[in-house]
Amino acid sequence: MSTDQPPDPDPARTPGLEPGGGVPPGETPPDSGSTTVGLTHHERDSPRFLGPVVIGIIGVFVLAVVLFFVVRIFDLF
Repeated sequence: MSTDQPPDPDPARTPGLEPGGGVPPGETPPDSGSTTVGLTHHERDSPRFLGPVVIGIIGVFVLAVVLFFVVRIFDLF
Protein backbone atom coordinates (compact mmCIF):
# COMPACT_ATOMS: atom_id res chain seq x y z
CA MET A 1 0.00 0.00 0.00
CA SER A 2 1.43 3.36 -1.04
CA THR A 3 0.92 6.66 0.76
CA ASP A 4 2.13 8.77 -2.18
CA GLN A 5 -0.38 11.11 -3.77
CA PRO A 6 -1.10 10.72 -7.49
CA PRO A 7 0.49 13.43 -9.67
CA ASP A 8 -2.89 14.75 -10.86
CA PRO A 9 -5.40 16.36 -8.48
CA ASP A 10 -8.65 14.56 -7.71
CA PRO A 11 -11.33 16.03 -10.02
CA ALA A 12 -14.06 15.42 -7.42
CA ARG A 13 -12.29 17.70 -4.91
CA THR A 14 -10.99 20.34 -7.33
CA PRO A 15 -12.83 23.68 -7.15
CA GLY A 16 -13.84 25.39 -10.37
CA LEU A 17 -14.45 22.27 -12.46
CA GLU A 18 -17.70 21.88 -14.34
CA PRO A 19 -19.40 18.53 -14.79
CA GLY A 20 -17.45 16.56 -17.37
CA GLY A 21 -14.09 18.00 -16.28
CA GLY A 22 -14.18 21.34 -18.10
CA VAL A 23 -13.41 24.71 -16.58
CA PRO A 24 -15.50 27.86 -16.91
CA PRO A 25 -14.09 30.85 -18.81
CA GLY A 26 -11.51 32.76 -16.77
CA GLU A 27 -10.73 29.80 -14.52
CA THR A 28 -7.31 28.14 -14.60
CA PRO A 29 -7.20 24.35 -14.32
CA PRO A 30 -4.93 22.91 -11.61
CA ASP A 31 -1.41 21.96 -12.58
CA SER A 32 -0.18 18.36 -12.44
CA GLY A 33 2.42 17.41 -9.89
CA SER A 34 6.04 17.45 -10.96
CA THR A 35 8.22 14.37 -10.89
CA THR A 36 11.46 16.38 -10.71
CA VAL A 37 12.58 19.06 -8.34
CA GLY A 38 14.28 21.85 -10.27
CA LEU A 39 16.70 21.44 -13.12
CA THR A 40 18.66 18.25 -13.64
CA HIS A 41 21.86 20.21 -14.34
CA HIS A 42 23.00 23.79 -14.31
CA GLU A 43 23.26 25.35 -17.75
CA ARG A 44 26.25 27.65 -17.98
CA ASP A 45 25.94 31.01 -19.65
CA SER A 46 28.15 31.51 -22.69
CA PRO A 47 31.01 33.95 -22.18
CA ARG A 48 30.16 37.53 -23.19
CA PHE A 49 33.33 37.96 -25.26
CA LEU A 50 32.49 35.03 -27.54
CA GLY A 51 30.06 37.03 -29.74
CA PRO A 52 32.45 39.87 -30.58
CA VAL A 53 35.30 37.40 -31.16
CA VAL A 54 33.24 35.42 -33.66
CA ILE A 55 32.12 38.62 -35.41
CA GLY A 56 35.75 39.77 -35.55
CA ILE A 57 36.90 36.49 -37.10
CA ILE A 58 34.14 36.67 -39.72
CA GLY A 59 35.06 40.30 -40.43
CA VAL A 60 38.72 39.42 -40.97
CA PHE A 61 37.73 36.60 -43.31
CA VAL A 62 35.41 38.87 -45.33
CA LEU A 63 38.11 41.55 -45.51
CA ALA A 64 40.64 38.98 -46.77
CA VAL A 65 38.23 37.82 -49.50
CA VAL A 66 37.53 41.43 -50.57
CA LEU A 67 41.25 42.23 -50.68
CA PHE A 68 41.88 39.10 -52.73
CA PHE A 69 39.37 40.18 -55.37
CA VAL A 70 40.64 43.79 -55.36
CA VAL A 71 44.18 42.54 -56.01
CA ARG A 72 42.92 40.23 -58.77
CA ILE A 73 41.01 43.11 -60.45
CA PHE A 74 44.07 45.41 -60.44
CA ASP A 75 46.28 42.52 -61.58
CA LEU A 76 44.20 42.21 -64.76
CA PHE A 77 44.76 45.82 -65.83
